[in-house]
Amino acid sequence: MATLAGLFLIAVIAVYEGSVMLTFGFMFADLIGRARVKWHIASAMVAIALMFIIVLWIESGELFKIEEPMIIPIMMLQLAFPLLIYFVEKTKNLKVELATVNTQLVQQEERQRIARDLHDTIGHTLTMIKIKTELTTKLMDRDSNRAKDELNDILSTTRTALKQVREIVSDMNFISLESELLHCKNALHTAHISFKLNHQCSNILLASVEETMLALCVREATTNLIKHSQAKNCRVEIDCVDHIYCLKIVDDGVGLENQSLGNGISSMKERMNALQGTASINNAPTRGTLVTFKFPIQHSKQKEPIL
Repeated sequence: MATLAGLFLIAVIAVYEGSVMLTFGFMFADLIGRARVKWHIASAMVAIALMFIIVLWIESGELFKIEEPMIIPIMMLQLAFPLLIYFVEKTKNLKVELATVNTQLVQQEERQRIARDLHDTIGHTLTMIKIKTELTTKLMDRDSNRAKDELNDILSTTRTALKQVREIVSDMNFISLESELLHCKNALHTAHISFKLNHQCSNILLASVEETMLALCVREATTNLIKHSQAKNCRVEIDCVDHIYCLKIVDDGVGLENQSLGNGISSMKERMNALQGTASINNAPTRGTLVTFKFPIQHSKQKEPIL
């Protein structure tokens, strides 16, 4: 209503002062383009057209007689100006909405990363604490000295869990595959599962991201093995053929029968997908479970021999 009143006022002034006063309509054309309701814009544009027609009619005395040729381009510009402002403002709003959506996506990805890392790291450590606590409970009456050693080990594992929480909060740091395999060996030994390693490409130097992702996958697979497999033996085979790095974890447990695939396999697949690789979990040919990680080596280097 304010815009219509302003256009009416300009029309009255133009009748007395000349059609050149219609150029002040650009001021209201800008306001029209910033309206949020489309029919407001349309009605105001009709009002602009009527303003020009009425003023020119009164000025010339005839409906289609135009004494000032420049008035027509000015009218066309005033009619187009609200549409231009409208689309410019709409583009700005879309950019703001897109930035908001991108921020939400980044936050969602960060939440998924934290959830995945909590599951893969803290879940593994808590499993170790659970196993050691059960062992300590059994040793309390039979072997107090060993029970004390296990309690000290539980304390050390708890400190490790606190460190892992700090790493997750400050983004996951580099994890060595060699150190992770040693950690998994100790965890399996605690769970009374034998461990054998057949490393055929120990001279291959992986990128930091590749090694960290693979180490986390090995950690998750080991945690699942301890929790669900009921195995007595575990074998890890690492090989590299045609620039494809392959790590297999085989156990002699109960296999996948009556086993549901939870967040573990999903997180392992996500990590391998990030390396353009694959993660699979299947029943072993003989008995137990076979977990396989494969990914192409992007920039492989040979480890320099230690002199």
